Amino acid sequence: MTTPMATDAFGPNAPRRGRRAWLVVTLVTAVVLLGGSVAATVAWAGSGRSGAAAYGAGWGGMMGGRVAASAPHLAGTTVHVTAVDMGAMMGGNGPMRLVLDRSSAPVGTVSLVLTNAGLRTHELVVLPLPAGQQAGTRPVGADGKVDESGSLSEASRSGGASAGDGIQPGAAGWTTLDLPAGRYELICNEPGHYAAGMYAELTVS
Repeated sequence: MTTPMATDAFGPNAPRRGRRAWLVVTLVTAVVLLGGSVAATVAWAGSGRSGAAAYGAGWGGMMGGRVAASAPHLAGTTVHVTAVDMGAMMGGNGPMRLVLDRSSAPVGTVSLVLTNAGLRTHELVVLPLPAGQQAGTRPVGADGKVDESGSLSEASRSGGASAGDGIQPGAAGWTTLDLPAGRYELICNEPGHYAAGMYAELTVS
């Protein structure tokens, strides 16, 4: 007389219903753990945010660590711009963005501060936007850049003002200029970045 072997409810010989239940439990647990991790990251990134010194910290927590960029007190109206390259999380295939804390500014002195919350080098170039032209529609050359010969200014120096070699991840750069009424396109003109979505419109009135 043979004694029946015990059946492992979750082993390779388990009934189909048992295996299905085990998969559902595993998936639910994974989703809960992932949600908790994201919530903790966002909470950590947003803590201790104060003024320009921590501007863009929320993006930094998601993109690759806390952004501790700082800028001095600047003249005029300050517009904070955050460079985001989500492609760094998605194997390089995700979108890139320039995120403005305000879409308009009064006529006169305007200071633009770019905080790099991505994992790539970025810059900020200021171009007039002709009447009837939409942001993001400039032709891109074979080098992956747009024509910036009409640039009014740029912020491309890590930890400093105006032109440089690009703003490194976690750093900030800035520029101050006098802007008459009009529409302006703020872009990152590193190769391929404009075509990937790194542009934004600023209205001065």
